[in-house]
Amino acid sequence: MNPENLTLVKTLRHELHKHPEPSNEETWTKNHLIQFLNTHTQLDIKDRGRWFYAIYRGKNPHGNVAFRADFDAILMNENLDIPHASRKPGVAHKCGHDGHAASLAGLALEIDQLGADHNVFFLFQHAEETGDGAAECVAFINEEDIDEIFAFHNWSEAPKHAVMVIDGTAHFASRGMTIHLEGVPTHASQPEYGRNPAYAVARLISALPELTSPDHNKGLVLATVIQVAVGERAFGIAASKGDLLLTIRAQYEEELDRLQNELEKLAEQFAKEEGLKVSFSYNDVFPVTSNHAESTEKVRQVCKKQGRQLIEMEMGFRGSEDFGHYLKQTKGAIFYVGNGEHHPPLHTYEYDFPDDIIETVVSLFKGLVSLE
Repeated sequence: MNPENLTLVKTLRHELHKHPEPSNEETWTKNHLIQFLNTHTQLDIKDRGRWFYAIYRGKNPHGNVAFRADFDAILMNENLDIPHASRKPGVAHKCGHDGHAASLAGLALEIDQLGADHNVFFLFQHAEETGDGAAECVAFINEEDIDEIFAFHNWSEAPKHAVMVIDGTAHFASRGMTIHLEGVPTHASQPEYGRNPAYAVARLISALPELTSPDHNKGLVLATVIQVAVGERAFGIAASKGDLLLTIRAQYEEELDRLQNELEKLAEQFAKEEGLKVSFSYNDVFPVTSNHAESTEKVRQVCKKQGRQLIEMEMGFRGSEDFGHYLKQTKGAIFYVGNGEHHPPLHTYEYDFPDDIIETVVSLFKGLVSLE
């Protein structure tokens, strides 16, 4: 990588880190990235409101390849004494999206200067943490006739600069599920006159181990109780309303769909039996991120050519990623670059994206461009 470009993108990463913005509020971040690309490249910029992309028009275009980076931060205090520390209390880049965006900007600089045979798209996406971003940006795939899309995530607990890949499920599908039950209030001394949802909630929780049992699923299926909120803190009145909050996730999306359907049916059955009303709502909905084997094979080829350590993952990550929206529309893959085995884990107070893997990522991306 051109040393001047590397210096520019490291500085960019530090500026992004100083000005973190949570999902769907990334106004400064987006504008700063656009300004950076306008200043240092001749790329065509397409501003789409909360997100944008840049285009390099190839010398002899015969395909459209895209690379995606997210740029939202999370709600967490910085807690690090570093020159580029967050200036916004309660918000920090503790997942490395500042490094993702800076790395993609680095690729944009290199391709703009060195050229490529075909069209290259640089997609900068908001709101990955909530799953909103890719759901909004996915229209880009068909609008620009994207043939293939790649992304990376930095990963701790892996050797620095090592590349991790997997065919198929790279990130589990997941949904935040709220089951709302409503009965009839009554005095605590006369529970027989009311309809208390606590028993239905208890029955639903008791059913979870059977529903998620490996005996009934080909992949890993999980239902995590997040909150049980039943009744009020008043000893004289029996509970009449209740919410059961679950995060449901699965290695395969069809099994997540089945789990959701089974939970809804059980809740409806229990509600009918106990004279309750029931309703459902969903938040933080993430599809399965399922890599295409043809695309992960290209990552392997680049690693072999560049002499990089390659780690074949045995199972995808349980944590979700909204990149799966793109992979439902076109072929592509997400891979991982190690931060170092002793680097602080993501989403912890001690974490900061390691600048020295930026050059590794840009080199990998350039290798993928040359394979197209």
